[in-house]
Amino acid sequence: MLDFNIKIGGQAGQGMQTIGYILSKIFSRGGYHIFSNQDYQSRIRGGHNFFQIRVAANPVFAATDKVDLLIALDELSIAEHQAELKDSGGIIYDADKSAPPVALSGRFNIPLEKLAVEAGGKKVFVNSVASGAALGLLGYDFKPLEKLLYASFSKKKPETLTANIKAAKAGYQYAEANYASRFVHKLKPQVTTPRLMINGNEAIALGALAAGCNFFAAYPMTPATSIMVYLAGKQQDFNIIVEQAEDELAALNMVLGASYAGARAMTATSGGGFALMTEALSLAGITETPAVIALVQRPGPATGLPTRTEQGDLLFALHAGHGEFQRIIFTPGSAEEAFYLTHKAFNLADKYQIPVLILSDQHLADSYRNIEPFDLSALKIDKYFAKEAPEVAREYQRHKITASGISPRLIPGKSRQLVVTDSDEHTEDGHLTEDLDMRVNMVDKRERKYQGIMAELEPPVLSGAAEADLLLIGWGSTCGVISEVVQRLNAQGRRVSQLHFPQVWPFPKAAVTGIFKAVKRKVLIENNRTGQLAQLLRAETGLSVDDKILKYDGRPFTAAYILERL
Repeated sequence: MLDFNIKIGGQAGQGMQTIGYILSKIFSRGGYHIFSNQDYQSRIRGGHNFFQIRVAANPVFAATDKVDLLIALDELSIAEHQAELKDSGGIIYDADKSAPPVALSGRFNIPLEKLAVEAGGKKVFVNSVASGAALGLLGYDFKPLEKLLYASFSKKKPETLTANIKAAKAGYQYAEANYASRFVHKLKPQVTTPRLMINGNEAIALGALAAGCNFFAAYPMTPATSIMVYLAGKQQDFNIIVEQAEDELAALNMVLGASYAGARAMTATSGGGFALMTEALSLAGITETPAVIALVQRPGPATGLPTRTEQGDLLFALHAGHGEFQRIIFTPGSAEEAFYLTHKAFNLADKYQIPVLILSDQHLADSYRNIEPFDLSALKIDKYFAKEAPEVAREYQRHKITASGISPRLIPGKSRQLVVTDSDEHTEDGHLTEDLDMRVNMVDKRERKYQGIMAELEPPVLSGAAEADLLLIGWGSTCGVISEVVQRLNAQGRRVSQLHFPQVWPFPKAAVTGIFKAVKRKVLIENNRTGQLAQLLRAETGLSVDDKILKYDGRPFTAAYILERL
């Protein structure tokens, strides 16, 4: 069964992302399943980066440790990754720029820079040469690359388009003529099935658009920035305002102002930015103003590793903000979940008048998969605004005490009633108060929303036998790699199941308790140092896992890493 892996290594500024994206798209359009992820340092130029593509006959959800083809744009990439090559693997390198790999039969010296200058006129076209060379080595048809380059560069100057195609053709022909017969791996386009090639941040942005989001404010912070960039490019198509705020606190305050005025509003940030937002988060809690916040995690504390991945903010997201108020925390494990849970986040934020967090991370944010198109037919936008009737009295209580905890929500300027709220504790009509009985009543009112929210929980997903010998537990972006581990172990005759949490708050106590009783051994898998989900699990249910596999070096899990530790 086909499972072919390509790694492109080099320095920031050498175009690895371009090569990786182009090849991923070509293989996706060629009928294959792909999973692509990137590892990059926090610098504009220099530093060692890589982009990895997994091409398979069946759906794949994680990267692998072993590589079939390495495209080395610098000498360091050979030193760093040569050991990862399979016995049948090969390296594309430029001997004019790099020393040749040692003791490797699959060495393919292609003068990338020379071909770029000769065919395209500039060495900047090295990435196009490398893309063509990879396809030539694999015996893949050149036409899909030519077609994709036309689509990618059609809006640029005609000479830029022509130069890219010539450079790609030169790389293709050189590899095909000199090395194709020596490389055992071959790929051919298959019967195509229309699929979306999408990463986690794009899925969150599309989920927001599908939910009717019409205001977005944020301050750029890796790895959340691409959500803002994507939405900014859709402003005219979807009638959405995208505002770059002066800082993250201002961004969430803008979101609350827009939401108070009736907009569906959202922001996105990472850990350090979310730390600045916590004052405004409490403001959302006491004023009962809906807000959707995408918290795309990276390793902390402080600036940490700004371009790497980690799951270190779960407990922070749960406890952020002073005082007690309800929130929902979704933890999508795939692009599909990121899309549908973002859509759901807007409806629940409006219904319960609370902040809803989408807790993602750099790995999910930047990794591409090709997936089936989203089913939009079942999606519904529920805004939950109060409807004013002519016979309604002029007096209006924005924070009316109700059995459900949900008060009627009118939009300022859209009704005859005066809409008042306050960041101090307030009366039912929204004016500040120091009446202590009213304080207790308001806290209790807001807390009563919990029961309604619990009824709309996104339950944990159990895959495999209920009475398994081993249960692997995870949340967020670990979902795909755990799924692969479970498949491998079950193929060996084991009885292994997976428990994935797409929502961690409110915590699904009842479901977890029942699942835990039926399995023999429970192992938690998290990208953090302290096992934060295990802590939450024990606090909410009194249950403990038997073991933990933890990783916090800034890189995601691979199946081999988990299997070795198991």
